[in-house]
Amino acid sequence: MSSIGKLMKQAARMQQQMEIVQNDLAKRTVEATSGGGAVKVVAKCDGSLSSIKIDPQALNPADAQLVEDMILTAANQALAQAKTISTEEMGKVTSGFNLPGLM
Repeated sequence: MSSIGKLMKQAARMQQQMEIVQNDLAKRTVEATSGGGAVKVVAKCDGSLSSIKIDPQALNPADAQLVEDMILTAANQALAQAKTISTEEMGKVTSGFNLPGLM
């Protein structure tokens, strides 16, 4: 088989594997908290947020800015964890695929 044929088969296999990994990542979640657990954010490893929970005791109107900061912190932590997992999983799929001149 020619090099191009092998490369095409390898690319097709990698695409199938990537689709499987992407589907798995869409189901996988990570959790982050801030404010000593007052805010909890759950993110999916596809980069979307799944839920945000706020302890009712943290909802003093005078503390609105603090609660907003805690939500932002927890959301960013959860999304960073999700991105790390996604990058690691996708890297496993593409690790054996070398295109001459690209890497």
